Amino acid sequence: ATVSVILGIALAAIILRVTGYYTGTDKKPVQDIGKSSLTGPATVVLSGIAIGLESAVVTAVIIGAAVYGAFLLGGASIALSLFAIALAGTGLLTTVGVIVAMDTFGPVSDNAQGIAEMSGDVHGEAAQILTELDAVGNTTKAITKGIAIATAVLAATALFGAYRDAIIQAVDELGAQFDLLDAFNVTKPNSLFGLLIGASVVFLFSSLAVNAVSRAAGAVVFEVRNQFATRPGIMNGTERPEYGRVVDICTKDSLRELITPGLLAVLAPIAVGFGLGVGALASYLAGAIGAGTLMAVFLSNSGGAWDNAKKLVEDGVHGGKGSQAHAATVIGDTVGDPFKDTAGPAINPLIKVMNLVSVLIAPVIISLTLSAEPNTALRMTIAAVAVLIIVVSILISKRKEISIAA
Repeated sequence: ATVSVILGIALAAIILRVTGYYTGTDKKPVQDIGKSSLTGPATVVLSGIAIGLESAVVTAVIIGAAVYGAFLLGGASIALSLFAIALAGTGLLTTVGVIVAMDTFGPVSDNAQGIAEMSGDVHGEAAQILTELDAVGNTTKAITKGIAIATAVLAATALFGAYRDAIIQAVDELGAQFDLLDAFNVTKPNSLFGLLIGASVVFLFSSLAVNAVSRAAGAVVFEVRNQFATRPGIMNGTERPEYGRVVDICTKDSLRELITPGLLAVLAPIAVGFGLGVGALASYLAGAIGAGTLMAVFLSNSGGAWDNAKKLVEDGVHGGKGSQAHAATVIGDTVGDPFKDTAGPAINPLIKVMNLVSVLIAPVIISLTLSAEPNTALRMTIAAVAVLIIVVSILISKRKEISIAA
């Protein structure tokens, strides 16, 4: 037990170092992005994507090794192995005080630097200190996101074991015959299809999150342009902007855009489980955990690297503020904001919610499949309704951009 907890603590320390390397302004990856700004925004975006992809592989391998190591500590018992993984997650969470402090430091330093820049009263050494603190804050935020995805993977692995136990218990209560190993066989068409769907849902979820930011940002841009056109006094300071309208747009859009990703997280496991069976749902969860880990780290680290590359140029490197290089890094940072602040962190609860839903519905699926009177029609109806709701919600979500253009 102690070794499992120590393994979790060590995992937190390693992720801290790896994420710091890929997002720190004094490290080669961010400096390479800064250098690529000399050739325009396209190379900045490409460099950030490449660094994010590389960091995702490294982090995923480290997390996977920690999960595998904890599993081996359980010996021949699967229950003890899953318990060891849960203890490793507990060890990872023993650093929660430091993690919360690091995560809080990011927005505090960011807002302090923003206030100082808007006021125009902070110059020289004080402005430089605030800029450096903001860069450190970006790195600490990226580190906490990396540790958050690690906790999600450890929790999801433990919940995966709970899903297996829920199936076994439901089968025992029915007194039915069921080959668990055969059901979980990935070479079966149902299971392979479930695996692909699980990985695909992560990409669809990320798409919905990024599109939500894009639509809300578009609405804000149209509102700001409208205020500049109808209130010319805003530009010379004689008229006060209507800040409330922008805040109102952001608040309403954030709540409205939450509906479709939320439905996807809850209904996708229901559709797969009832439509393809518990074996396919197990593969679905495995695909979601694997793809979700890589996607979350990629989005978080690439966004953090773009942000700090902008800070690097603002410090006077490659021409400093107002240069073409600075304009290129600003574009990279703008692309990275929905990556690191929206889509990346949202994948953590996605993985956990899908596992929890699967644990809850597993006994129902077994009952409808293996009972004395299996009800295939009801099972397929539930799956079809879940798919229909997901498709309709996505179509409605895509129609919202028409109102922005208007």
